[in-house]
Amino acid sequence: MSHIQIAVDGPAGAGKSTIAKLIAKELNYIYVDTGAMYRAITLKAIKLHIDLSDDTKYDFIDDTKFEFIDDLLYMDDTNVEHEIREAIITNNVSLVSSHLSVRERLVQRQFDMAQNNNVVMDGRDIGYKVLPNARFKFFLTASIEERANRRHKENVSRNIKSDIHVIEEEIKRRDHFDQTRKHSPLRPADDAEIIDTSHLTINEVVSLITEKIREEV
Repeated sequence: MSHIQIAVDGPAGAGKSTIAKLIAKELNYIYVDTGAMYRAITLKAIKLHIDLSDDTKYDFIDDTKFEFIDDLLYMDDTNVEHEIREAIITNNVSLVSSHLSVRERLVQRQFDMAQNNNVVMDGRDIGYKVLPNARFKFFLTASIEERANRRHKENVSRNIKSDIHVIEEEIKRRDHFDQTRKHSPLRPADDAEIIDTSHLTINEVVSLITEKIREEV
């Protein structure tokens, strides 16, 4: 029996990580947060004091251990979930993830994770790059204002200093960077179902997707 792969893509703040996590829980699948992996590499690169713009400096990824435990990312056996959500990571992760050397290494790790498990994987290029043969593909989007509001509330809940107007500008900048980068730009797969979540609750989106999957599995 082949394993089922569910790809959930979308821009920053579209709710894809929260939604993908809940879908995985509902279906009892493995959840893989690829964005967290790129954030973790950004964190490690900053701690190693490398030039983030130099794509030849990321060989350390080969010796980096990733593991998802209870939906939390552990890098080199350390829970990094809080550190990778800090503003310095958010403001640099698009640059780090734009490097081909970084993407090739992490895409292979992510592909390997999906070969022996039923997975829900979220990111920006899952449907057309990481898991092009995924049985289910969804691209989630929402207005910039709504995405900024969600990120602001998330930051507040994590006790992270937050300014919604600054977040809006960061999202605009990151959207442009992600959509125009040379390697694996943000875009929906040709066969992905696009869902605008602006006026939907998290639970409504989860129900919509899980019902569709259960109808076909």
